[in-house]
Amino acid sequence: QVQLVESGGGLVQPGGSLRLSCAASGSIFSISVMGWYRQVPGKTRELVAVLPSDSSTNYADSVKGRFTISRDNAKNTVYLQMNSLRPEDTAVYYCHANLRTSAWGPWYNFWGQGTQVTVAS
Repeated sequence: QVQLVESGGGLVQPGGSLRLSCAASGSIFSISVMGWYRQVPGKTRELVAVLPSDSSTNYADSVKGRFTISRDNAKNTVYLQMNSLRPEDTAVYYCHANLRTSAWGPWYNFWGQGTQVTVAS
């Protein structure tokens, strides 16, 4: 069994900062991509930032210069530092990992349960 557990969401004022964490645990052999997505009611889930194992980060245009994604491979953990938050950043943020559980097995996509981020005064 593999689990992704997120933490760090909450309520913050516009202009404030939050740091999200996501730890992957269980029977993990290797992880290729880890990333963050977000979703608001009535809209499709959208990419926020992804960080493949080759460290070639990719950000949504709306968060470039404000958000920073990083990984601790030893801990199978991905972080999202969010600065200069805006009300339009309000969403449920989901952690994603593409990983395999054995050396020659297939790659699987796993998702966390989501953490709410609310930006309001």
